[in-house]
Amino acid sequence: MFSGPMIRPVITLAAITIAALPPIAQSTPSDLAASAAKQLPSLSETYKHLHRNPELSHHEEKTSALLAAELRKLGYTVTERIGKYADGSQAYGVVAILQNGVGPRLLIRSDMDALPVVEKTGLDYASTVRSTNAQGQDVGVMHACGHDIHMTVLLGVAHEMADRKSQWHGTLMLIGQPSEETIDGARAMLADGLYERFGKPDFVLSEHDDSTHAAGSVALKSGPMLASSTSIDVTMRGVGAHGSAPQLSKDPVLMAAEFVVLAQTIVARQIDPQQPAVLTVGMIHGGAKRNIIPEEVTMGLTLRTYSDKVRDQIIADVRRTADGIAMGYGVPQDRMPIVTVSATEITPVEANDPTLTERMRKVAISTLGADHVDPADSVMGSEDVGLFSLDGKIPAMMFRLGAADPTKLAHAVEIGVPLPGPHSPLFAPVYAPTIQTGVTAMTAMALDLLKE
Repeated sequence: MFSGPMIRPVITLAAITIAALPPIAQSTPSDLAASAAKQLPSLSETYKHLHRNPELSHHEEKTSALLAAELRKLGYTVTERIGKYADGSQAYGVVAILQNGVGPRLLIRSDMDALPVVEKTGLDYASTVRSTNAQGQDVGVMHACGHDIHMTVLLGVAHEMADRKSQWHGTLMLIGQPSEETIDGARAMLADGLYERFGKPDFVLSEHDDSTHAAGSVALKSGPMLASSTSIDVTMRGVGAHGSAPQLSKDPVLMAAEFVVLAQTIVARQIDPQQPAVLTVGMIHGGAKRNIIPEEVTMGLTLRTYSDKVRDQIIADVRRTADGIAMGYGVPQDRMPIVTVSATEITPVEANDPTLTERMRKVAISTLGADHVDPADSVMGSEDVGLFSLDGKIPAMMFRLGAADPTKLAHAVEIGVPLPGPHSPLFAPVYAPTIQTGVTAMTAMALDLLKE
């Protein structure tokens, strides 16, 4: 519409105006990866220290102190011991805030606790820690779920975001969450006024390392990604007697044994096969001496579903199965089983917000390359990070962070034998590329969400 001579002065004026403005640095994928690589030596030492010194859920005192101290060094405003458990005890939650003008508020969460697992990796930085669990047992302690990776990535992202304040605006809220393994840490932090005290975020991001994806890659999925989790205790009560006179007893050990077997028929024969569900008896305690039939035996169960209706149906079936066994053994009415559904070790389905997930998928592809961004599958594992979304009112997304040696993973797929994964005593992430990729991807996502 305009001729060449008319346009030239306009372009010249625009160029002069732009040149007069202060430059705004922009990150490129190679820049982010290179910066994360520079951090890798120090982050690797932090990772190994965390791996050697794991702490069980509700006991993350030294772990949280280390995380808080490192975040303070980076200029974050840090508050420790955030969280109130149902019994009134204080949690070791960490909140670190970095304010950078007006803009969105982004929460990035890492969990901190380890598992009661004896490490068998043979690594030179393997954990040899032992502790006492909630049942009073002496147990080994291991970061068998990779929370040491998560904390290390969080610190790497914290460093990148502090160094790149010219590239974003808003508030960054970094969370060190306790007690994910007992799925009551997020609830404890929210119960302690997390959002009332530090502000409600506009977005929630998290990641979880994964042995089914190669180090150097991430995996994303919209919608339900992790199942709900419900902890149940079943106590079979009977009548005790001498081991030589079982006819005088109502043997709770035998009843518990029958319950363990019959409980497996609940999902197999009473639940629609198209409704995913898992019911596992993971703990059983009873008796004090070989020749004494005890008064009671307690079993710890975990239930995973993608449906509240199915969850409630299975809980009712657990009660009916326990009562039926007891009645079959002639247990007195005042000694019938006790079935307790935990009010704290319970978490809903973790569902990724579709719009946020697709936005972050594009960021991951542009940052890592399409060949390093995989589709993720829904699994029956559970997480309590979804609680931070307030029942989906806040867009939230968790991505999987590949942690497996690519060559070993390819061989495992070829022979059909999976690599040791989370909760295995042999779980050993390839930490260097995993951490570098986690820092690179999460920083790119954070920058994208805080650019508005």
